[in-house]
Amino acid sequence: MESLYARDIYGKTLIELGKKDLRVVVLDADLSGSTRTALFGREYPDRFFNFGVAEQNMMAAAAGLASCGKIVFASTFAMFATARVMDQVRNSICYNNFNVKIVASHAGITVGEDGSSHQALEDINLLRAIPQLRIIVPCDAWETRDAIFAAYETEGPFYIRMGRAKIPTIEQKKKFKVGKGYVIEEGEDLAIIACGIMMNESLEANKLLKKEGVSATVVNMHTIKPIDEDLIVDIAKKHKKIMVCEEHQVIGGLYSAVCEVLARKCPTLIERVGIEDSFGQSGSPKELMDFYGLSSSGIAKKAQKFIRQHS
Repeated sequence: MESLYARDIYGKTLIELGKKDLRVVVLDADLSGSTRTALFGREYPDRFFNFGVAEQNMMAAAAGLASCGKIVFASTFAMFATARVMDQVRNSICYNNFNVKIVASHAGITVGEDGSSHQALEDINLLRAIPQLRIIVPCDAWETRDAIFAAYETEGPFYIRMGRAKIPTIEQKKKFKVGKGYVIEEGEDLAIIACGIMMNESLEANKLLKKEGVSATVVNMHTIKPIDEDLIVDIAKKHKKIMVCEEHQVIGGLYSAVCEVLARKCPTLIERVGIEDSFGQSGSPKELMDFYGLSSSGIAKKAQKFIRQHS
């Protein structure tokens, strides 16, 4: 299975868009080497702006450029693209429904050795309540490319979340559409709804479960907002047990979004795999995924316990 950096594909996709449309401009905040926006900067230096360590200024400028008809891609680490710039994102970008695409890298616990100060675990929570902002967490590098093109083609603000590490390519993907998740594998005993790197972990967990005589339906819910309510209700009607997996706080992210739908439309037994209201810590991505129970083995163990408790 091929593993790629989503941010590598992001940088190359920006070049494609830059060649296609002169309205595309790219902004960064002193991290263009890491976010890979530097690739666009080398190709189109007159449409690339590095703001240094001044993220609030970058987002305000993004709003200004969008107000003049530009399609703006603004990038930095997820920690700095959310909490640090909330005022500008809410009041300058989203309130005006400006065409700004915030594409953040280095999200989640797999930032690894940089430690808790750089591990954005609450970014989706912070942004999900802002009106008019769409939130996407692609499952791999190629779905990241699809999400970038979809954001380019769709008027209004986006938040697209990428990680730091290489991630395996999911071979069973279906056509990407904003706001529409899809089933990757069909099973009988429970449904697993996941996003981002947790898609691969969930698919690997399903392999472990099958060895124990358990099978799961695995769903790629790449769009957190707007959430695919119809798919969630359909899954809930077919399965009496749902597990939600995310590399994020369990408060305010995918788990919360799924619970909100089910509470209104189809009350269902639901379990969660995510960061349980704690900060991260320094360690290798694998060590941290294991420690916080986000690895495939952790998902499988929790799924088995969930099934036993409610059989």
